[in-house]
Amino acid sequence: MKDFAGKIAFITGGACGAGFGQAQIFAEAGMKVVIADVRQDHIDEAMEYFKKTGAPVHAIRLDVTDRAGYAAAADETERVFGSSPDLLVLTAGVNAFGPVEASTFEDFDWVMGVNLGGVINGLVTFVPRMIKAGRGGYVAATVSYGAFGATPFVAPYTASKMAVLNLLESYWQALKPYGIGVSALCPANINSRIYEAAIKTRPESLKNTGYNVSEETQAVLAVTNKTGIDPRDLAESLKRGIETETFLVIPYPSAARMVEIDMRRFADYTSPEGMKRLEERKKQPPTEEQKQIFREKEGYEMDQAPEAPQGPDVGFGKARKDLDWVAPENRAK
Repeated sequence: MKDFAGKIAFITGGACGAGFGQAQIFAEAGMKVVIADVRQDHIDEAMEYFKKTGAPVHAIRLDVTDRAGYAAAADETERVFGSSPDLLVLTAGVNAFGPVEASTFEDFDWVMGVNLGGVINGLVTFVPRMIKAGRGGYVAATVSYGAFGATPFVAPYTASKMAVLNLLESYWQALKPYGIGVSALCPANINSRIYEAAIKTRPESLKNTGYNVSEETQAVLAVTNKTGIDPRDLAESLKRGIETETFLVIPYPSAARMVEIDMRRFADYTSPEGMKRLEERKKQPPTEEQKQIFREKEGYEMDQAPEAPQGPDVGFGKARKDLDWVAPENRAK
């Protein structure tokens, strides 16, 4: 897709953070934009911005885990702009931090439900409509560079993102005959307010968590998020990826090398010798290349982490202190 003017975009999570950046960039490219978001306050802020620009933007309040709500949003998009979207961007997401062994069913249900289930719901709702419209088009999702790694302290998140990446690759292969392109946008740290979700949008029915989560822990995460890539810059990267029909959009100069380094662990996993190489690499000090890659991904130097809010250790990334099966060093005090 190279010509955006006059076409229709539907963006989940479109009222804040990465999604809002995408809504701005594609509206400025001349698209009619639907922003779908779960938070009314974010919608109100976004629409105040677009009223000033005069761009044709329509807002829909949507919980991406609600399939009936998704179908209603698709119908509303067709009523308002006359057709199904030409560009579908699935960006809504949440994250949670804590030892994987402390995870509850609800931790997995919430993160997987939004990050993976929300993408599935968007694809199943909109792709048939886009195919029937017969105009081709484009599908993209804001995945995460976390899809290429694994960590015991954000496991439900990285698992959901790896699943989305694999799913998009399947759609990329499947939708070619219909003239529909697919891209997976894989940023690392983003300057967004995703950290608010654990407190403000996690459903009451899924509030039971094994992680230590509070206003104070989320304030720590907010400091780190502020060093991330600007949402508009991220959206520009996605736009270029769509224009060039690039499947994997990683918005950093070292993108190819980053993937090469992170994927080599799978080859090492296949033999005892490889497992030993993995352990040896962990013992080595970071190379200049690794420091550069970290700087690109996180927005700060490896040895100069952003200063967290003043005060005692609030237990960010720890388990609840009452979970006695979790190692003491991984539990909140």
